[in-house]
Amino acid sequence: MAFFFYRSPPPEQETPSRALGQLVTIFRFITVLTLIIVALWLVGDVITVLFAATLLAIVLHGLARLLRKHLRFIPYTAAVSIVVMIIIALLTALIWSNGPAIGDQFLSLKSALITQSGDLKEHLSHTTLGKIILDHLPASIGGNDNNNPLGSLGFGLAGSVTGLLSSAFGLLGTLFVVLIAAFYFAISPSIYINGFLRFVPPAQREATRTLLFSAGTTLWAWTAGQALDMFVVGCFSWLGLSLIGVPLALALGVVAGLCNFIPYIGAIMGAIPALLISLSVSTKEALFVAILYSVIQFLEGNVLAPFIQRRAVHMPPALAVLSQTVFGSILGVPGLVLASPITAALLAVFDKAMPPLEDGERTRIAVSEVNKEELEAQKKEQDRKKEDKEDDKS
Repeated sequence: MAFFFYRSPPPEQETPSRALGQLVTIFRFITVLTLIIVALWLVGDVITVLFAATLLAIVLHGLARLLRKHLRFIPYTAAVSIVVMIIIALLTALIWSNGPAIGDQFLSLKSALITQSGDLKEHLSHTTLGKIILDHLPASIGGNDNNNPLGSLGFGLAGSVTGLLSSAFGLLGTLFVVLIAAFYFAISPSIYINGFLRFVPPAQREATRTLLFSAGTTLWAWTAGQALDMFVVGCFSWLGLSLIGVPLALALGVVAGLCNFIPYIGAIMGAIPALLISLSVSTKEALFVAILYSVIQFLEGNVLAPFIQRRAVHMPPALAVLSQTVFGSILGVPGLVLASPITAALLAVFDKAMPPLEDGERTRIAVSEVNKEELEAQKKEQDRKKEDKEDDKS
């Protein structure tokens, strides 16, 4: 952790020994970064399962804290157990009441998607432009190119998942491991945090503990906000598709909500099944579906996303998409799904470890994002909002 808190001396104080120390620090950082990349490549599945369990444990921990905030007499371990039992009861009730209907819709959705994708491929194969598109699409999503690198990024929903996820345990076994590990992480988080801190030099333990708590807080806020985002997008998709008259609206709404866990790319993944199904009805229905999803994503990006970003770390869109590409290429489908929370945690750590940029506004002016007059107006607006908040508190 010493690297994060290192400050280079002023130019007039530079000496050969200090310059050598800087080179050693840079070399150390490159070495550590290389080892991390190699570890991700070699044991990526294990790290994916570990992070998934940690993320779920943070959710359980946050819900338990909310419960104890209102019922202070409940011990922490009992609160976690109650939260788990409530979640199990809700899932059981949902499956008992609507499980058969949802299952039937998903089976019908799978059959309809296979039929529609086959019809679409057949239609494309009879046109020159369609043949060009098919020749450049990976086979995992219905194209003719078996060597396309996109196939390794996890874009094919039927693509294979290597390592643990394709071992003897399979997907269900891995899910069971994640759930059990998350429960034990949430029951006694201090044991695992203190165990990790023992690997850190004593002088850096307090700073490391602060960074871990910052990452945990960010992940809780990001997950809570994303859950709200998924619920709203899923409900609006279901209602909108039902009003348009698209078949299997409930299943398509669930798919849209689940895919929205992956920012930006997930919106496209969630819209594709609905568009394919609506094409089986008519081109007019497909146009309405495209408009519906565009409106939903516009509202999500301009209403829900700012609400979430106020309570979690702000993730630039380009960084989110690039992180999904990087983690998807290294870890496959699980990396694509978990790329955003991993990036959010890393951003929180770096934001806490690095000093604030005092002259950041100069960059905005230099690249013409704003001019001085607009910047002054924005600062006045921010000051006014701060005063309003202070007045509300008083």
